[in-house]
Amino acid sequence: FISLYPQICGMTATAHASAMDFQDIYALQVVQIPPNRPNIRIDHPHRIYTHKEAKLKALVQEISSVHRTGRPILIGTSSVEESAILAEAAAGVPCHVLNAKNDAEEADIIAKAGETGAVTVSTNMAGRGVDIRLGGGDPAQAEAVAKLGGLYVIGTHVNESVRIDDQLRGRSGRHRCGVS
Repeated sequence: FISLYPQICGMTATAHASAMDFQDIYALQVVQIPPNRPNIRIDHPHRIYTHKEAKLKALVQEISSVHRTGRPILIGTSSVEESAILAEAAAGVPCHVLNAKNDAEEADIIAKAGETGAVTVSTNMAGRGVDIRLGGGDPAQAEAVAKLGGLYVIGTHVNESVRIDDQLRGRSGRHRCGVS
């Protein structure tokens, strides 16, 4: 259906990894535009665990440790099942679960994911149409969250598609401070 339109264009931060697909399927060229500000995101190396229990324990420890600071956390999981297991395992840390089971609340959950102390456990974060704003739009809270280091993003796995990993990684790199 896309090819029925006389002109096609779009904007995404993750198209470069799939440039050949866009060319082959849609005959579209991907042009990379540099950001207007330097990237200050810190990407840590992947951690590999010998079994799921060790990974879950490490995730819960990391979530608890960061949550104690008040820094908001976004966790990208591989499945609805994993998001539910992780949210339940993080006993004592209130989590909002975003896994396409609660469509009516989805935008609100994402919008509040940048508030002080928020913990959001999610399946793939592909766009979703809502920005995560530090402090939930409150300028004073946004400044406090920024001083804590901003949104803390945890990916629980490496996706088959680098675009999905880049979408989650981008959530930490493009969150908005203050009011839009």
